This record gives sequence, structure tokens and C-alpha cells, in this order.
Amino acid sequence: MHKIPGHHHISMITKNASQNNYFYQRVLGLRRVKVTVNQDDPTMYHLFYGDKTGSPGTELSFFEIPPAGKTYRGTNAITKIGLLVPSESSLFFWKARFEEHGVKHSDITTYANHSALHFEDSEGLRMVLVVSNGKKAVHWQTWEKSEVPEEHQIQGIGPVEITVRRLDKLASTLTDMFGYTEISRTDDEAIFQSMKGEVFGEVVVKYLDGPTEKPGRGSIHHLAIRVKNEEELIFWEKKVRARGFQSSGIVDRFYFKSLYFRESNGILFEIATDGPGFTIDGDIETLGEKLDLPPFLEERRVTIEENLKPIEEYYRANE
Repeated sequence: MHKIPGHHHISMITKNASQNNYFYQRVLGLRRVKVTVNQDDPTMYHLFYGDKTGSPGTELSFFEIPPAGKTYRGTNAITKIGLLVPSESSLFFWKARFEEHGVKHSDITTYANHSALHFEDSEGLRMVLVVSNGKKAVHWQTWEKSEVPEEHQIQGIGPVEITVRRLDKLASTLTDMFGYTEISRTDDEAIFQSMKGEVFGEVVVKYLDGPTEKPGRGSIHHLAIRVKNEEELIFWEKKVRARGFQSSGIVDRFYFKSLYFRESNGILFEIATDGPGFTIDGDIETLGEKLDLPPFLEERRVTIEENLKPIEEYYRANE
């Protein structure tokens, strides 16, 4: 029986690639590991941030959609991203850093039974730093050129929050189909782990009735979960179809292979292979420094580049 070893990446919408680039590299200290385009719509940037190589479990990805409007928050949506930090002292470091950079944040608190610090980026994307207690993403590697000291660097994706009208439907998909373990439950919240005891594959499911979220800038598009290789991906595609969900079929994204499906609440999941990874067309030392295109788009490079606005270094007013 195959197991899901954790999160692979999570994808969001941004209105402004330059502003996004500043926040995730300069403020959060992540490495921009890939500048590419949305393979289904090459007129828009697709940016990836993560650890030194953008390894599985560390990747935050953004589609730039300049006309994107406001997100109207609601239910049946992925609503918060947990990011792992090494220690309690890291939360104090980050609280001071957020104050220095004018980042909206909470006091130090708890979230899903972890010590935590909630914050938002400039587009209202909701995130929370949680203490990993040594449970960092398995493949995480220090980024030596980060502006954040190694002892406080973000160590990958932790709990991902999903808010739905039908909690039990999503719970059944996670446990019965994917083999997640339910570790806690109240009337309006349940917590699941892909690998019991490991926070890097945790999903926090919250119950909320009401209008469905209307996505826009700062909203979360989908969650990708990990599988080892294409053989395992084929196994999971059969499971998805057997459960009655419509699948995209296996799609070759060049950096990994994946499939997409929506569960009963409409939450979009991707299942993605660990490899080959972002170094397939780039040197580790220069990852993310130029526009990379998968081979099937390379012949259109000139046109694609003409349609993309350069990502300039963005600075806050009066910095």
C-alpha cells in the first residue's frame, strides 16, 4: 500500500510578480528557485519559492494574474498555509522582523496544537508560522544566501488549512482514499496527518457554512501532495477514478508529473511526483535567475518573453 509522504507544493494567485518576488525572497528569505510560465496559459508568470533547490514540501508557487480582483473569503476553499520554523525563539525573531517590514501579524499564539505566529502578505494571503520541533520538511536544505539566519529559516510547508461545508466528506477522502490519520476532532475542526506524528503533511479541516469563497489576489488555488514516482501516480489515479472523482489524467509538467481532481466540496488537489525537480534545466547556483521554459514551449520563447513584463526589484515606499 502506497502512502502519501506529505505536501509537495501549494499554488496561489498574485496580482504583482515584482511585489510578490520582494516579499517572498527579501522578507521571508525563501529562494526563488524557478521563474517559468503557466504551461496552460504562457502569458502569465509562474514563480516558485522554496529551499535551496525547491525540494518537495518546500515550494510556494504563484501565478501572476494582473487583473486579479479582491478575494471574497468564504467556505469551500484552502484558507491558510502553515510554514515551519525551527524553534520558539524563531517566532520572536519573526515577530520582530514582521514589525520591521510592516507585515500584518498576530501575537505569538497557538494553532493546531503548535506554537504559532499568524501573518499575511500584502495581498491578504493568510499564513501562520508554526514551530517544527525538528519535524522540518524531509528534503529541506539551508539556503546560504538567504537574508534570514539559518537558525530561523522557514523549513517547508506545515499545516494546510481547508475550510468546507461538508467536513466529513473531505475527512473520508483523506482517510479512506489517501490513508491519512485523523489525530483530533471537534464539532467544527479535524486535523489529519499523512504520516502520523509528522507536521509536514498535516491538513487542518474546518467546518464553515455560508457562501463559497470567491478567489482573487492572495487566494490559494490548489494543494499538491507528494508521491515518489510515476508508478505511484498511476496507482493514485486509479484510486481517484474508482472513488468517482474526475481526474485530469497524468500531465507531464517537465519538473514533475501530476494529476488534478476536485473532491466533493470542490477543493482542487494535485498529486505530484518528487522528480525530476527544478535542477533538470538549471544549475543549483543559478536557479531562478532567468526564465526557464519546458521543452514544448521553448520554440515560442521570443513571443512569450515579449508578452511578459520584467520582474523588477520592488521596494516598499520610503524604504
